Amino acid sequence: MAANNQTLPSKEGSLFRHLVQNYESKQYKKGLKAAEQILRKFPNHGDTQAMKALILNNQGKQEEAFDLCKLALKNSMKSHICWHVYGLLYRSVKNYEEAIKAYRFALKLDPESQQIQRDLALLQVQMRDYAGFVQSRNTMLQARPQLRQNWTALAVALHLNGELDKAENVMHRYEETLKQPPPKSDIEHAEAVLYKNTVIAEQGDVQRALEQLDSISKSALDRTSIMELRADYLLRLDKKEEAEKAYRALLDRNTEKRAYYEGLEKALGLDRTKSEDQEKFREVYQAYADKSQRIDAARRIPLDFLQGDAFRTHADGYLRRMFNKGVPSTFANVKQLYSEPEKLSTIQALVEGYANEEPQANGGAEKSEANGSTDGSHKVNGTNKANDWALSVNYFLAQHYNYYVSQDLDKARKYIDKAISLNSSKTDYTYHMTRARVLKHLGDVDAASKAMNEAREMDLKDRYINTKCAKYQLRNDENEVAVNTMGLFTRKEAVGGPLGDLLDMQCVWYITEDGESNLRQGKLSLALKRFKAVYDIFETWYEDQFDFHSFSLRKGMIRAYIDMIRWEDKLREHPFFTRAALSAIKVYLLLHDKPELAKGGQANGAGGDSAAEKKKAAKKAKKEAEKAEAERKAAAAKKAQPKAVDDDGATKKEDPDPQGLELLKTEKPLEEAMKYLSPLLELSPKNIDGQIAGFEVYIRRKKYLPALKCLLAAYGINPDHPKCHELGGRFKLAIDNLPEPLPKQSQDVIQELYLSRLSPKSLHECNEEYLESHKQSAPHIQSVVRFRHVLKPGEEETKSKGVKDLLATLELPRTSLRDAQEGSQLLEDIQAGADAKKAYVEAARKRWSEASGFKA
Repeated sequence: MAANNQTLPSKEGSLFRHLVQNYESKQYKKGLKAAEQILRKFPNHGDTQAMKALILNNQGKQEEAFDLCKLALKNSMKSHICWHVYGLLYRSVKNYEEAIKAYRFALKLDPESQQIQRDLALLQVQMRDYAGFVQSRNTMLQARPQLRQNWTALAVALHLNGELDKAENVMHRYEETLKQPPPKSDIEHAEAVLYKNTVIAEQGDVQRALEQLDSISKSALDRTSIMELRADYLLRLDKKEEAEKAYRALLDRNTEKRAYYEGLEKALGLDRTKSEDQEKFREVYQAYADKSQRIDAARRIPLDFLQGDAFRTHADGYLRRMFNKGVPSTFANVKQLYSEPEKLSTIQALVEGYANEEPQANGGAEKSEANGSTDGSHKVNGTNKANDWALSVNYFLAQHYNYYVSQDLDKARKYIDKAISLNSSKTDYTYHMTRARVLKHLGDVDAASKAMNEAREMDLKDRYINTKCAKYQLRNDENEVAVNTMGLFTRKEAVGGPLGDLLDMQCVWYITEDGESNLRQGKLSLALKRFKAVYDIFETWYEDQFDFHSFSLRKGMIRAYIDMIRWEDKLREHPFFTRAALSAIKVYLLLHDKPELAKGGQANGAGGDSAAEKKKAAKKAKKEAEKAEAERKAAAAKKAQPKAVDDDGATKKEDPDPQGLELLKTEKPLEEAMKYLSPLLELSPKNIDGQIAGFEVYIRRKKYLPALKCLLAAYGINPDHPKCHELGGRFKLAIDNLPEPLPKQSQDVIQELYLSRLSPKSLHECNEEYLESHKQSAPHIQSVVRFRHVLKPGEEETKSKGVKDLLATLELPRTSLRDAQEGSQLLEDIQAGADAKKAYVEAARKRWSEASGFKA
């Protein structure tokens, strides 16, 4: 190790080796002491400076570490250690591009370094540079071909790069190098052999995959995977008799897995759409149902394909069996059938018939005439189960009428109240929880929150109901109460209290709900803080795969590793990321449209208050923000307070912006919005809300071609979506009012793809025609009103017309509570005035008397 063409003397050289060992064993204090000893005699020794920088970085002193490492590079530009450390520093701050550059330079200086080569390979797969990953892994294999891990890693690299035949060849070549067969207990070898089989199958050579699978089946450790793959291959090769045997063998192991039944159906050549196959289907499933009273799948699955009287008979038997057993999840198990109206009505008629049955004195019950005859259905093992039967029936009907497809909330409330009266258990909160859900759908979020809390108090040791209660409290905007409820099950010693523990434990649902609650209340800074936390959690999940690039290969879990890589590639398709991203984009659009909101962090009342009230509210919000900042500084000034440490014993950084005020002060809100928007458009292109958000961002950034792309994508997903009409009109309006013309090429694209297809009528005429053709849909009418306001903002006649149209939506039979709430918000957006809002609320109250937003 040289610095300025100097080699350290033996004493300092020994100290440097100790320094490296101290870093690797995380003895940072000893390492720093050794570094200082060397630097006292050799102050410009680059390698020592680099190692010291590495230790400082691990102690959280990133800026100091980078400065010292740059100085080390200046002193020892041709030191591979300095360049390697420089790459490690960039890797620690997630700047992988710069880290890869540094590693490559280090490799030029020391091509034989396995450590640098391995670090480079890990970054390449993290960045999905599969071509580079193949090259690095090939180099590592050439250097150390005796390690099985290097062979496997090269095969994985080729697999991920789409070179399946080469991946198989690498695995085959490794097997040829084995002098004797590995023992049966060698898990790593067993996994590698199965991995090779999946690679063969992915090439489409199913016959060869089957032959290879049969050759390894006796020595394989994962018996279930072997059986599943074999059954799948036989089916794909149309060897139906053998496939049937394979799937029946799987069903003997697990009679509840639907995929096995579906495979058996295909092997038997049965088609669910053919009525002549129904009897054969029924026989197959009945044979499995007869094997044990505990099997549910074989009794439930026939309901998916049976029709008419056959469905009615089977559903009657299935439902009676479940009600006799008192299974609370019966409705959840059959609600998928509600996608077919005939089956919905059949189930409804059957269960309502059960509700009218009178229990017999011997514990049985007479079936109603519509349901056939019975011989004491409610008598199980000689025990009177009449009360349990009635409880199950009423609970099912409560859920049935609470479900959106068959919703009748008055009936739902009647049945759940009856179920609660029949429930003798003082700790079974199930029925009270459903009552809270009914109240939520009625719109009474306050009563729903209280009802869910009553359910929680029935079993204080149950974490599930505690979590449900907190969710309902957040929906009622009781943020402090909700965090205290969650605090009953968080770590008491957690830094930052319950909320700090929820953030540490990456409790995404809570953080998302809390953010949405703050957004509803107009607390934009806190809302942004929560959505940023969700964004960071998904970033962490993506970064967490880094350790598995080496761990999975070391443990030989290759198939699971490939699955993980593919899952990580689609990570941000997750619904919670979508929710948080769309909400964050909404906040940033607000900040762009109304920059004054950044001063106070409040958005409530921005639409309808007077100028004086707005000024007063802003002043109050500013005072609250200053008070919060002062409290934060006072807390930070308490020196006696011990520093927080995490589970690894490292000092935790204090959050410098707990209220999210700095996030709110961004000068470029649309650029911040792009961080959330890009993953949505890339990974969830079929999400129409994401495309709408994309249009809103791009049109404000004056990026007209990307805005058109989002608009056309939205039309492609659902051309009748109300937002499509509104956004299309706004795009035409923006193009017609450009301050300067677009480039000729852009004009041609816009003309060809969109403008040429539009009606020659004016935007106002098109808007009114759209209203005439969608008079029965509240969301479409709201879209018309919103676009009217865009065409003629602030015009009293436009406002008056909009109020009239919105009031009319309350009389439409298809208008939902959510539609009505959207209409109420729209009145504020167009600044319709207090009288219009009052009239709207009074009209809505007649229909949704219990909804929190419309209560007197």
